[in-house]
Amino acid sequence: MAGELLEMRGIWKRFDGVPVLQDVSLFVRRGEVHALVGENGAGKSTLMKILMGMVQADAGEIRLDGARVAFASPREAIRGGISMIHQELNPVLDLEVAENVFLGREPRRGRLGLLSVADRRRMRTECGRLLASLSIPIEPTALMRHLSVAEMQLVEIAKAISLDPKIIVMDEPTSAITEREVEILFRQIAALAARGVSVIYISHKMGELFRIADRMTVLRDGAFVACDETRNLDRDRLIKLMVGRELTELFPKEAVLLGEEVLSVSGLCWGGRVRDVSFGLRRGEILGIAGLVGAGRSEMAEALFGVRRASAGEIRVRGRPVRIRSPRDAIRLGIALVTEDRKLQGLNLKATVEENISLVALSRLFPRGILARRREGEVAEDYLRRLRIKAFSRSALVASLSGGNQQKVVLAKWLLAEPEIIVFDEPTRGIDVGAKRDIYLFLGELVRQGKAVVLISSEIPELLGLADRIVVMAGGRVTGELQRAEFSQERIMRHASQFHAG
Repeated sequence: MAGELLEMRGIWKRFDGVPVLQDVSLFVRRGEVHALVGENGAGKSTLMKILMGMVQADAGEIRLDGARVAFASPREAIRGGISMIHQELNPVLDLEVAENVFLGREPRRGRLGLLSVADRRRMRTECGRLLASLSIPIEPTALMRHLSVAEMQLVEIAKAISLDPKIIVMDEPTSAITEREVEILFRQIAALAARGVSVIYISHKMGELFRIADRMTVLRDGAFVACDETRNLDRDRLIKLMVGRELTELFPKEAVLLGEEVLSVSGLCWGGRVRDVSFGLRRGEILGIAGLVGAGRSEMAEALFGVRRASAGEIRVRGRPVRIRSPRDAIRLGIALVTEDRKLQGLNLKATVEENISLVALSRLFPRGILARRREGEVAEDYLRRLRIKAFSRSALVASLSGGNQQKVVLAKWLLAEPEIIVFDEPTRGIDVGAKRDIYLFLGELVRQGKAVVLISSEIPELLGLADRIVVMAGGRVTGELQRAEFSQERIMRHASQFHAG
């Protein structure tokens, strides 16, 4: 490492008069992995959007290699040597992998009239070489819509590296990939740093930060808090810098007396991805669902909720056999699903916070079919307060909120429908430690009220800390079930690896 490649000094940004960044500075050395850390809403994304030319700063300056720059668009930033892997994926689903990797910079051949033609063969060949060099087992000709979320994430990583940048911004790059794929990514990060490429790494997974970051910059409430060498920090000090207080107990497990069984699933199947899944769920219980990427957990949840039509099996709600053919059926039965992909499936990004909160419960709030804006606003304000949702106002577009606050809006939307059974699919994916704790506390409130909770999570400590019982899936099947007294990370991983081991 030699010298500072990137200098962002005194950056200010306001939205609608509200300061989002206040005199923030970031200095990144050549060839270092620099973690940008803070709670959701701390200003990390806004700072990176300014760097990428997606948003213009109100004040401050940016220097790259000593020269002052002010990118007007992401295209300019890429030409300047900066690329970014976004947390929220936005692939062109009907194009091939190779076409997504080279989108907007396709190799050309010949001319058709006055227009050059994309050289598809060369594009596929170059993409194939790139994927092979990164040990990514995906075909360049595969359609993006046929890939899993994890595979789409790997394509985004390949795309960013293909730009041969000076700096790569990685925003939660491991949020949807397996441990094996994480190891591939970390090897690539080490290789990039060795070549003098700088990596700005944003993640809420502290183990990753302490493993790969050379230095960390901490933001809180839009302001710079600290920058230090990773070796000078530990987990407790980092959390205190991030949230301004000590979180003495991250997983606040509620001791609740369990009631009668409210959900029974027997022999549930769907399309080869869910195979003969059976489990029960009691009132006041948090049932954890563990498994590796591709285990069929999300597909099971979607079959339960009617997003996917189950091909076999029986579902009983409060002891009565039911047929769930659509989400509408599930909602009528008192079942809610908080999906893994909040932006694609959980929210209407073009609507306001209050419109999103009331979306599912409109018929209950307004039984006569007449929408009362005042009542809708009162309900939204109540949930903004109860869930500590940080928004400029209930009339703000939900797209303007941070990831953690968007997730809380999804929770509010479903809780307003007053379900008895709530399935959470990766509810804390990509959100910070403070927002996670808020959600954990709310899970405790739900089970105290007698709700029944299914918690699907790839974070084993989360399941160990919160669940009363854990069902493990692999290859679409249930491969193990653990009572709380039997909980251990080793047991979960042994059951989760059964299918993969043959």
